[in-house]
Amino acid sequence: MTKNNDKKKSKASTDKEHSRSKKTDEQKSAQAGKSDKKLKKKVYERELAKLQIELVKLQEWIKHKGLKAIVIFEGRDAAGKGGVIKRITQSLNPRVCRVVALATPTEREKTQWYFRRYAGHLPAAGEMVLFDRSWYNRAGVERVMGFCTEEEYREFLRSCPEFERMLIRSGIILIKYWFSVSDDEQERRFQSRIHDPTKRWKLSPMDLESRKKWLEYSKAKDEMFAHTDIKQAPWHVVEADDKKRARLNCISHLLSVIPYKDLTPEPIKLPPRQDEGGYVRPPITDQTFVPEVY
Repeated sequence: MTKNNDKKKSKASTDKEHSRSKKTDEQKSAQAGKSDKKLKKKVYERELAKLQIELVKLQEWIKHKGLKAIVIFEGRDAAGKGGVIKRITQSLNPRVCRVVALATPTEREKTQWYFRRYAGHLPAAGEMVLFDRSWYNRAGVERVMGFCTEEEYREFLRSCPEFERMLIRSGIILIKYWFSVSDDEQERRFQSRIHDPTKRWKLSPMDLESRKKWLEYSKAKDEMFAHTDIKQAPWHVVEADDKKRARLNCISHLLSVIPYKDLTPEPIKLPPRQDEGGYVRPPITDQTFVPEVY
C-alpha cells in the first residue's frame, strides 16, 4: 500500500514538474516571439517622440548645471550609429549637443600624442558631445587594417583606461555604446546602400574591405573590451539588428544614466508686433527670389 502511494506521489510530482517546465518553455517562446515581432511604425514614432521630449529636458538640465558629457558610439559599419545620433540631435540645440565625426588624421596629427586630436573636441561646461566613432579607432580599424604598429596598439590598450579615468576625474560624464549587428543584417544593409543612390555614399572602400575581415574585427573587439570595459566607464552593448528598437533602447538608456530634472519653461506669450510707423518696403523687383518650381 505504501509503495503504491509513493508511486502515485512520485508520478504526481513528475507531472507537476513537467507541467511547470512546459509552462516555462511556453513563456520563453512567447517572449521570444514578442521580441521578434516587428515594431509598428506608429508605436515607434510615438515612443521616439516621448523620448525626444525627455532629451530636451536633459539638454536644459546639462546647460543649467554646467555638466560635461561625452557619449561614444562604436560598432561595425552599418550597425546604426549614425541613425541613433540623428534621432538624439533632431530636437536639440547644436550649441549644447554637438556631434564629432573626425576624418582620417593628417600627417601632422599622426606624429602627435594619439589622444591630442580628440582632446580638442572635449565638452566645456553645459555641453554634451556625441562621438560618431572615437579614439577607439586605434583598437578597431587601425588595428585590423594595419594602420598602426603593434607597439602603438599595445600602448593604446594600456593608456586608454587611464585617459578615460582622467576625463572622469575632471568631472566629465563618459558613456560608451557598442552597436552589435549580425553578419546577415550587416550584409542586408550593405546591399540596401548599394542599390539606393541616396545612401551609396555611406559605403567606402574601407567598409567593403572591413567586410572581408569580419573575424579579425570580432577578435579586435573582444580584446578591446577586455582592456577598456572598466568600472568607471563600462561598455554598454546595444542589440542593433532591429534599428527602431536599437534607437529607442539606446536613447532610453542614455536618459537613465544621467539624472536630470524637468526645467521646461512656462509657455511664452508673444508681445505685440511693433507698429510700422510709416515704414515702406523696397520694391519686390529689387530682390532676387528663388524660383517657385513646386
